[in-house]
Amino acid sequence: MTDRDLEAPDLYINRHLSWLEFNDRVLRVGLDPRAPLLERVKFLSIVSSNLDEFFQVRLAILRRQAAQGKKKKDPSGLTAKEQLDRIGERIRRMTAEQVEGIRAVLGELAGKGLQLVEHRDLGGEERRFLEDWIQVEALPALTPLSVAGLDPFPNLPGLDVNVLVRLEAPGGGEELAVIPIPGKLPRLVELSSGPPARLVRIEDAVLAYASLLFPGRRILSGAVFRLLRDADVEVEDEAGDLPQSIEEAARSRRRRNTVRLEVAGDPGASGRAWLLKYTRLAESDVTELPFLPHAGTLMDLFARPGFDALRDPPWPPQPPRDLAGREDLWAAFRERDVLLFVPYESFEPVLKLLELAADDPSVLAIKQTLYRTHATSAIVASLERAAESGKQVTVLVELRARFDEERNVRWARRLEDAGCHVIYGVAGYKTHAKALLIVRREPRGIRRTVHLSTGNYNERTARLYSDFGLFTCHPDFGADVSAFFNLLTGASQTVGWKRIAVGPMNLRSRFMDLIEREARLSTRDEPGLIQAKMNSLQDKGMTQALYRAAQAGVRVRLNVRGICIARPGVPGLSENMEVVSIVDRYLEHARIYHFRNGGDDQIYLASADFMERNLDKRVELLFPVLAPELKARLLHILETCLSDNVSARRLEPDGSYAPVSRPGPRVRAQEIFQREAEEAAREARPPAADLKPLLAPEKKREE
Repeated sequence: MTDRDLEAPDLYINRHLSWLEFNDRVLRVGLDPRAPLLERVKFLSIVSSNLDEFFQVRLAILRRQAAQGKKKKDPSGLTAKEQLDRIGERIRRMTAEQVEGIRAVLGELAGKGLQLVEHRDLGGEERRFLEDWIQVEALPALTPLSVAGLDPFPNLPGLDVNVLVRLEAPGGGEELAVIPIPGKLPRLVELSSGPPARLVRIEDAVLAYASLLFPGRRILSGAVFRLLRDADVEVEDEAGDLPQSIEEAARSRRRRNTVRLEVAGDPGASGRAWLLKYTRLAESDVTELPFLPHAGTLMDLFARPGFDALRDPPWPPQPPRDLAGREDLWAAFRERDVLLFVPYESFEPVLKLLELAADDPSVLAIKQTLYRTHATSAIVASLERAAESGKQVTVLVELRARFDEERNVRWARRLEDAGCHVIYGVAGYKTHAKALLIVRREPRGIRRTVHLSTGNYNERTARLYSDFGLFTCHPDFGADVSAFFNLLTGASQTVGWKRIAVGPMNLRSRFMDLIEREARLSTRDEPGLIQAKMNSLQDKGMTQALYRAAQAGVRVRLNVRGICIARPGVPGLSENMEVVSIVDRYLEHARIYHFRNGGDDQIYLASADFMERNLDKRVELLFPVLAPELKARLLHILETCLSDNVSARRLEPDGSYAPVSRPGPRVRAQEIFQREAEEAAREARPPAADLKPLLAPEKKREE
């Protein structure tokens, strides 16, 4: 097949429809009767939060393109308007399944003593309690807004829940009022802690007792609604005060165009007409629901104390196997490279290393990138302390990390106040690379300790996302990462890297070279092998390179969590390609790339996926793993993911996903990794002393 043939639209899956299939895989877990009930609630909540972000960003972009009349087609041959039509139909089916799934799970939870009830089902005593609660706890925070009396009507932020009521007007007719529900109020109101525990949704309670806000007025009907706004905001790099401009842009999300409207209840004809006018949406953009499948409500239900029997058993992070028995981190990293596999292994060594560096008088400098970090970050605290103690601390804080912009601005200012040299990013590109460099004076001279990662420096997500971190004192890595930070700070131009590849400079070309080399080396007797684990395969050029490799006889095995535009198993094109996706307890976030290379296996970790934005529009890092024992471990992890026949689903040529029906023993990758981490931790513990009591000798029996 020629390169021209590889342009055919039917060879590619639309990226947005592919993403929706990922969210459908999340939904499948929420609908799985084998999963614990509260775990199902959690995944049903994730479906909602995923869709919220999809509407705010991806769908918002498509709507703008369609409104502008753009006819440009994506690789699958669809215009923006055609994509919107297909997306709308797919989301309607998904939401209907989700709502029915929530109903079913709530029904089962009620039988287990955790009851989410409607106001209409409450007894007299519960109603009196709820009315008192509304008057004491909620009423002071509620501010009804008259639709007719306020022109222009105040801005309603996206994602918030609101109540719309139709009131009988004093002289006849009707009036409309909106009651925004503050996010600080609890999503669930506890009627009884149990057993059984009985809870009611805050919006249900506010709607039921809305008359308390309108004394002497009769409420004709009411509804609950939620709107989502376009959140795709960009800031020009040339903005004078970049932090202030980014804060203003992030706040502007509260005023941007509405892209979705969800309604539950009876707004009446007048209420519906006002909602359409206020949101500037068409009837087809309104989603009617029996109740709002609000992610926050569901997560509050999942997080309710007790009911542990309805959750997965805990998987506590284990001590890292490569650091077993090693208290001196400087010595441990000096002696050998160390691999950290979170969340199965603890993220603590990263935090401890920064704490040591902050307090160690031998440390001269610390350099780090921060993309997303925890709200109460111990990492930031260590960097502040290091700067205040006189060390040179340079931190690149990416202010344009979507939805974390305002938090990152606050971190940047705090770090600056502590004396750190703060870089706000790189002009024209988001910095998505994860790198830490510590320069320390040791008896034998200056030593550079490097940490490179596939995931963020975030203590919270390190308990939820599956990622890798590499600690090394290898001189080549030290030189490369030093040059990388000099590039970020504008002190130097692109250099000849010894080990790493940096996007957008040479990342795409390095990946292309590796794929093309595998195709060249592949023979009938010794076929090539490419195995990779990534979050998304969305780039057309990389997809074509993998197609060509598969045609050359290379076996291409991919574990792609989310978007995948490639079609595996197409005759004459991709028979040698297979794609699986794992949705399980932890979010699969790591990126591993393996190339057989004629028997001299090469394994790389990266912050980047095979996405256009990662390869061409972001600062990313690709780095090799050199230590043979770490390469073997990563290869085992990769092959285990590709062999999963419990939590994995296989991508079919038509773009659908089917359960993996691979014969053989049960393989659940995440369960295996947790078990291996626990076994390694047990083996590393010192054996229990064999203590024997000292006893008085028995008296010799007389014959």
